[in-house]
Amino acid sequence: MELDSEQYFSSYEDLEVHKLMLEDGPRTLAYKNAILNNKAYFKDKVVMDVGCGTGILSIFCAQAGAKKVFAVEASNLANLAKEIVKENKFENIIEVIHSRVEDVVLPNYMKVDAIVSEWMGFYLLHEGMLDSVLFARDRFLKDGGEIFPESAAIYIAPCSVPSLYNNWDNLHGVSMSSFARELRASKGSKPEILTIKPEDLLGAEVALCWVNLREDEAHDLNAYSIEHVVGASKNGYYQGLCIWFECIFPKLPDAAGDGHTVLDTSPQSPATHWKQTVIVLPQQQEVEEGEPIAFQLDMTRADPTSRRYNLQMTMLDPEAVEHPLPCSCHMTKCILAKAFMMQHAEHAINQKNNENDTNVLQDEEINDDDDE
Repeated sequence: MELDSEQYFSSYEDLEVHKLMLEDGPRTLAYKNAILNNKAYFKDKVVMDVGCGTGILSIFCAQAGAKKVFAVEASNLANLAKEIVKENKFENIIEVIHSRVEDVVLPNYMKVDAIVSEWMGFYLLHEGMLDSVLFARDRFLKDGGEIFPESAAIYIAPCSVPSLYNNWDNLHGVSMSSFARELRASKGSKPEILTIKPEDLLGAEVALCWVNLREDEAHDLNAYSIEHVVGASKNGYYQGLCIWFECIFPKLPDAAGDGHTVLDTSPQSPATHWKQTVIVLPQQQEVEEGEPIAFQLDMTRADPTSRRYNLQMTMLDPEAVEHPLPCSCHMTKCILAKAFMMQHAEHAINQKNNENDTNVLQDEEINDDDDE
């Protein structure tokens, strides 16, 4: 069911939602590290926190040396954020603004040096507020200003889903496969939010899309689509598509450490409250290592102003679609293509090495015979 704006913002007044986010270590620490490792950048800067919630990101910015933080929150949680700011003695730096960012007017129409926001939803964009962040960027960010995070990507990979398949084969000595089949059928109208173990992935991931917060416009987010083939990485049961995302923070000069912060929600990374999004197949397919798995995934905004997306997965015939180069599947054409590419790469390396050898300075031959 689609939430209207009032329902959407009021849903964020539920303290359990914020408890879940605050206790999400990878999520909160990624922002803390990205901000506090860049104290050299934040010192004496003006910052806007879009959708500040409890205000913790605003406080990180103040701790990093920002001289002014505009913490914008549309829900009534803004009142609690004000108390938390005061509790941490940053009320002279952080100004909590109880408003939608689209309605905010800053003093003297000033611009900010940086925007921070935790805007991500399930599979990155579902019920997220990226449109509002892009609006804030266009209206409030100085030329050359920074956005935390500055880019994001959505990845997909075939997977097994034991919790909806295997775990029902023997329930306290009773086979419940029929129940599991009906359970999967009842979930066909929406994706599942599950934790997928790394060993349950059946192939290499592929990027569905990249989001560039510096340049993308709201209409660029309306639809994404991919048609892909991947070779199964092992023998197993193909039971669904696993979807996750990562967010990349700016790598700035004079940052502490290597300055590179990434929030990764993949099965290989520490669990987050986003978990992974899974499109569950109604019937599993047994696959062998190298067997091609072909699919199309379309992600489309429900309507131009919606925070909700529709996901549609189509299973494809591997014989009828174009394979990536190189392809990891065991079809003859892909094996030959991979061998040709490796030969070509080896030839190029050898040619480069030969060129380097001919460029080595040779000692001039010296005639050491005695002069006659």
